[in-house]
Amino acid sequence: MLLLGPMLQTHFGEIAALFTALFWTVTSMSFEAAGKRIGSLTVNLIRLYTAFGIYTIYLWIVRGLPFPADATQEAWIWLSLSGVIGFAVGDLLLFQAFVVVGARISMLIMALVPPITALMGWILMGETITAIGFLGMVLTITGVTMVVLKRPAPSLIPGGKIKRFSYPIAGILLAFGGAIGQAVGLVLSKYGMADYDAFAASQIRVLAGLVSFTLIFLFMRRWQHVRRSLKNRKGMLFTILGSIFGPFLGVSFSLLAVQHTETGIAATIMSIVPILLIPPAIFLFKEKVTLREVIGSFIAVGGVAILFLQ
Repeated sequence: MLLLGPMLQTHFGEIAALFTALFWTVTSMSFEAAGKRIGSLTVNLIRLYTAFGIYTIYLWIVRGLPFPADATQEAWIWLSLSGVIGFAVGDLLLFQAFVVVGARISMLIMALVPPITALMGWILMGETITAIGFLGMVLTITGVTMVVLKRPAPSLIPGGKIKRFSYPIAGILLAFGGAIGQAVGLVLSKYGMADYDAFAASQIRVLAGLVSFTLIFLFMRRWQHVRRSLKNRKGMLFTILGSIFGPFLGVSFSLLAVQHTETGIAATIMSIVPILLIPPAIFLFKEKVTLREVIGSFIAVGGVAILFLQ
């Protein structure tokens, strides 16, 4: 207990990132279960309304401001843009991937977020990628490939072999799109937040995502699906549980992490979600996890660690 105080002070960002990974593990499983019952699009809308309500109550109690009226105009612009890209685009793709290929495989592909962020920095801002950094990217992609590709199967060409996807390619592409959305959202949120309160900053992001999804539902005329979903008790239970651990705790702690430590270190720790998902996948969902997939998971996360801890 005596060491807890100094540890919190010197490693607050790292601890926040670890808690983020734990929260995202719970929310991934919750939203997978909810999406299969009421649909991923409906889950996205309901969880944002739920999260915004939680933020309003929490910030009213803690800050005395139920709404982030003290944020600067610049913060509103960048955090709102981050919310639209991260929630409305990235999470929409990710949540549909949960339904198609499951939370574990989706979150493993999400381990590509740090390398994608590094690549964006290289393309958009001229940042260089060292030889060690390139090695980390190769290892991460190799680990993901080991999981999503089956062993070689005979081809039509004599003596030739082809690779087949173990999971629907549409689901893999959806998860990859979610990874890109989260990478962009993380960069924009860090830039827009600066020293502002992380929970209030998260509320702005959630509000932007909420407005975006509301417009999507109005355009698609899917409000009947929402009314039917509200009657699905198990679907709503999993949605509320995921809302608490995802848009509220998970997102806020991720902003706390990048605010108090280097973004790369925080992203590395947060990327252990695929490993944390293996035990529940085996014991709760009775999934058959092969040794190849386990090794691939560790290689992917190891690649991320090399990329950002160089």
